[in-house]
Amino acid sequence: MEEYAPSLASSSSPLSLPHTSPPTTPELSDDGLDIERLPSPVHLGGQSDGSKGLGTGLSTNLSPTFILVIGGLGYIGSHTVLELLREGHNVVIVDNLSNAYESVLHNIQHLAATHCKKNGTAMPLVHFHCLDYRSRGMRLLLESYSDLIMTIDGSGQQKMMYRSRITGVIHFAAYKSVGESISKPLRYYQNNVCGLVSLMQELETYGIRNFIFSSSATVYGSKADEGLPLREEEVVHHRQELVDEKGNLHVRQPMAVGLSCPYARTKYFGEAILADIAAADPEWRIVILRYFNPVGCDSSGLLGEHPRAEATNLYPVLTQVLTGERDRLDVFGCDWATRDGTAIRDFIHVLDVARGHIAALRWNSDHSGSYRTFNLGSGTGTTVLEAVRSLEAAAGLEIPLNWVGRRDGDVGMCVASTERASEELGWSPRETVAQCAADLWNYVSKPASGRGARV
Repeated sequence: MEEYAPSLASSSSPLSLPHTSPPTTPELSDDGLDIERLPSPVHLGGQSDGSKGLGTGLSTNLSPTFILVIGGLGYIGSHTVLELLREGHNVVIVDNLSNAYESVLHNIQHLAATHCKKNGTAMPLVHFHCLDYRSRGMRLLLESYSDLIMTIDGSGQQKMMYRSRITGVIHFAAYKSVGESISKPLRYYQNNVCGLVSLMQELETYGIRNFIFSSSATVYGSKADEGLPLREEEVVHHRQELVDEKGNLHVRQPMAVGLSCPYARTKYFGEAILADIAAADPEWRIVILRYFNPVGCDSSGLLGEHPRAEATNLYPVLTQVLTGERDRLDVFGCDWATRDGTAIRDFIHVLDVARGHIAALRWNSDHSGSYRTFNLGSGTGTTVLEAVRSLEAAAGLEIPLNWVGRRDGDVGMCVASTERASEELGWSPRETVAQCAADLWNYVSKPASGRGARV
């Protein structure tokens, strides 16, 4: 990623949330864990599922199933939740609101309900739980979506086991700032690595073994220096034998090359942990999605990227220049071996990324005992200057630039190879960089979206 400088139980009745209140961040302990507070659940949309609250019950054929989205009110998470609802999936959202806003939930519900009304379909269930995924409350949440069933083991003995109504999990709740990871490495290892291990243990307890992991192009490290589209097989976690189009055999060994920051290492370690889990237990189905540079937002202008933390990625910084929050954009290097001298990055519309997660869920449903990585990128490169011009065209305004030298660790080109995603997932990006810019500016300039009034 180009940088600049995460409720509980069920209820049968919907609740209304206030649309205006001061921004709040959940009370966290010193290590960032919301340990004891178990908030009331919020349900939006759909029909009551008849649940009675905490605890397990006997399974019925009428029990609805859900996709659990952890970090589901963040930038990519919220768009993925919206696409899941548009596709008819019931969704459980877990988010501690440390880098998101509760108002996003209402915008998701409004957009999904509008889509369902237009298409004459039923509105799926949406359950929101304000909860840190690392807290003890996560176990109670998973239990509340589980039923006890009777089975017969290999020796003919009866035993009780959990069967979850959560059929898949998408995990977005990692910290993601390259710069912050350098200054606060323990925070990143605790959440991104230790939190992942604890989560996988809990999921295994409740028999949930369908998992989509948000990874990053940063796992390719210094391979990006080679200036070629990055292929998934360039970073593997177990020995692999590959045959190229000419019939030549290539052996890939696990290794990491030039991982430049703790954030990148947490993503690499997360992938490796998941690869080991899948190798040890063939019941797991795990997909790793390596994002390049997600940008843009839903065309409605009601969902977008507005984190509580400081903006560091290129397009959010560009919008801050346009809105007067920054004086100018620092462009790091004008002497790269590219068509205009500025670095090339792979920008991908966030809705294309969201659709990639749905494609990954479908892929998992057809492949048992699997572990697979896929790039989610456009497959084409856009220079920094071209990105600037795209947003200038969308806004009809000029963006002041400050030309400065290259930064340590920067590379001239970082672009995805998307062949595997196209051939195996049946996924390919639909949106252009110009559309990304137009949708982003629509969000930033839309008074009703209230960038200054997030709650």
